[in-house]
Amino acid sequence: MDPAEAAQRSARVAAVFDRVADTYDAVGIPWFGPIAQHLVAEVAAAPGERVLDIGTGRGAALWPLAQAVGASGHVTGLDLATGMIAATRREVAERGMTTVDLVVADAGAPDLPEASFDLAVAALVLFFLPDPPAALRAWLRLLVPGGRLGISTFGSRDAAWEQLDDVFTPFLPPQLLDARTSGTRGPFASDTGVEELLGAAGFSDIRTTHLEQTVTFADPEHWRTWSWSHGQRTHWEAVPQEHRGAVLAAAAERLEAARDGAGAFTLAQDVRLTVGFRRVQQCPAPQHLEPD
Repeated sequence: MDPAEAAQRSARVAAVFDRVADTYDAVGIPWFGPIAQHLVAEVAAAPGERVLDIGTGRGAALWPLAQAVGASGHVTGLDLATGMIAATRREVAERGMTTVDLVVADAGAPDLPEASFDLAVAALVLFFLPDPPAALRAWLRLLVPGGRLGISTFGSRDAAWEQLDDVFTPFLPPQLLDARTSGTRGPFASDTGVEELLGAAGFSDIRTTHLEQTVTFADPEHWRTWSWSHGQRTHWEAVPQEHRGAVLAAAAERLEAARDGAGAFTLAQDVRLTVGFRRVQQCPAPQHLEPD
């Protein structure tokens, strides 16, 4: 991708998350937090480790990472959205955390010292970036030999969810239609594709596990509040004000396919957790030469 185009795309993504910084993962519907917690458990963050949380947002992975590495470890949270960093920095201060620092930087090309982290995580981040292979190579460089990277990406989801999201389709410009599928096509369409991405970047001993993350809405308005609170806000913003009521009504009809036994609406998303390691460089064995 052209560098100027990549920079514009990164800026658009950062602007979206700046707009949702105050509501992101804060509307009483567990979603990003549980996914990040499973990722942290999968990479087995340990006391004393130095960790990089790439695309830290409002701290979904930051908090469990800080707890896992303890007082002897350190976590650096990185995000390009200044609003996200500002809000999370306030929460770090409120929690009195002294082993966490936050930086505004591009996740696709972080300007940090080589081999300065034992572990890096990127929860639902990689598919937003304009050049995922380049980002993975950059992240590999930041790890010590033997260090590991854990990422989460999306697998399949309920057909009802696909139909629900289609209420926005008539209003989305091409760039948003493309962004909506960026996390589920190409290499992100399968475990093998994601693992090959990591392998091509230089990671080894790659493994993948899965979890099913569900989300439950009491009613269509509950869904609207949630969808407005994160990246899908861009879809609502693309709908003219006079059509938003009709979109919500269409969503209510489609949510009926997800009604559960309690009368609420439950949707399921498969989440892929992939871990890879930076190879430990093997020094050549010393050669013992026979004397002449």
